[in-house]
Amino acid sequence: MSNAQWFVLIGGLLLVMGMSSTVLKRLPVTSAIIYLGVGVLLGPTVLDLFRFNPMRESALLEVLTEVAVLISLFGAGIKMPVPFSLVRWRTPIRLATVSMAATVAMVAAFAQLVLGLPLGAAVLLGAIVAPTDPVLATDVQVRHAGDKDELRFTLTCEAGMNDGTAFPFVMLGLGLLGLHEIGDFGLRWFAIDLLWATLAGVAIGVLAGFSLARLGWWLRGQARKHQLLDDFLGLGLIAMVYGLSSLAHAWGFLAVFFAAVALRQTELKLANVPKESPDPRSDREIKRAESTSPDPEVTPTVSHGSLVFKEHLERLSELMLVLLLGGTLFVNSWSWPAVGLALFLFGVARPIGVWIGLLGMPSSRRLHGMTGWFGVRGIGSLYYLMYAIQHGLPEALALQLTQLTLIVVTLSILMHGTSVKPLMSRFWQRGKRGAMPR
Repeated sequence: MSNAQWFVLIGGLLLVMGMSSTVLKRLPVTSAIIYLGVGVLLGPTVLDLFRFNPMRESALLEVLTEVAVLISLFGAGIKMPVPFSLVRWRTPIRLATVSMAATVAMVAAFAQLVLGLPLGAAVLLGAIVAPTDPVLATDVQVRHAGDKDELRFTLTCEAGMNDGTAFPFVMLGLGLLGLHEIGDFGLRWFAIDLLWATLAGVAIGVLAGFSLARLGWWLRGQARKHQLLDDFLGLGLIAMVYGLSSLAHAWGFLAVFFAAVALRQTELKLANVPKESPDPRSDREIKRAESTSPDPEVTPTVSHGSLVFKEHLERLSELMLVLLLGGTLFVNSWSWPAVGLALFLFGVARPIGVWIGLLGMPSSRRLHGMTGWFGVRGIGSLYYLMYAIQHGLPEALALQLTQLTLIVVTLSILMHGTSVKPLMSRFWQRGKRGAMPR
């Protein structure tokens, strides 16, 4: 396809999706399925109008998926409805750590025993497909900052964290393949890749988000009433935190998510501080501001001001990347090993991993079941795959892991995308929607 044809295709999709958003919300499928269908139709599976080779374009795809995940993680962090505490966040923390490790282990065992992969490649494959996706799972995630639904909070918070907690297992897999230094008995991996990179990433994110919130609040409170470009501040925070984390050998995905959480929660706390002087606006002006603002806060904040822009970028990245995914699929891309891996991941590894992670938790069985099923795989898995390829993964092994991962992501889009709306609707109609702990 020529550049002009690509412009026509993307422009047409944007126009159709923009004008039919109300109709599409009523359909029992997600927008990702529509993008995937268009990609498969135009790709080598049907019309063969374009092809996308992820092996040849791994450097480009790594950057595209990296940016998409960062934007989505920031948006997820901003929408967290409750401040961080071990009591309120223990469920997603256990999912992002215990359940993550259990899922990686089960997938690695399946890959080694059934698919015949070497141990390092098996662990790497487990790390690639284990994390849930913050980009493609918007239908099961928190919809706005005031959303108190426990299921959506759990899935959003888990997706925000496990894209970072999966990184140590990626490095372990690369280390077992001789592509990364893990030290004797894995001590260097444990000390640097697991402990230091995780804790430093969280610390950098919290400090940066807190600092920006305080600075923005102080500038807006000055006599000259500084006008801030919230979109620029949000993007700047993402880039700064991610860059600093990389320089400090910390996990940037975790840092960006916790930077957004700290930014939002700090601004909420500042907004609740009593003002020393009365509001100079009239009652009519205050009521007008309250009625026109989609957020309960009247005072503008960086987190609220940048959220809409980030959601638009997230939708654009979803369209582009899922469309390219369709262009990678051939008829012979579908193999029984790849389909078997996907079914094992969705039907066995993920549910058992969730059960292990939530042992002893007071959540209902229905909540456990929904959490176990809606472990959507997507852009994050593609990023980890491209990251491994760029770090010297042998070509034959890279091709094998690419074929497996692409089918897992495609089946996740299809299976989770067709089940999310009816299952979530039934979940709420039966009165099982949980309330956030107070």
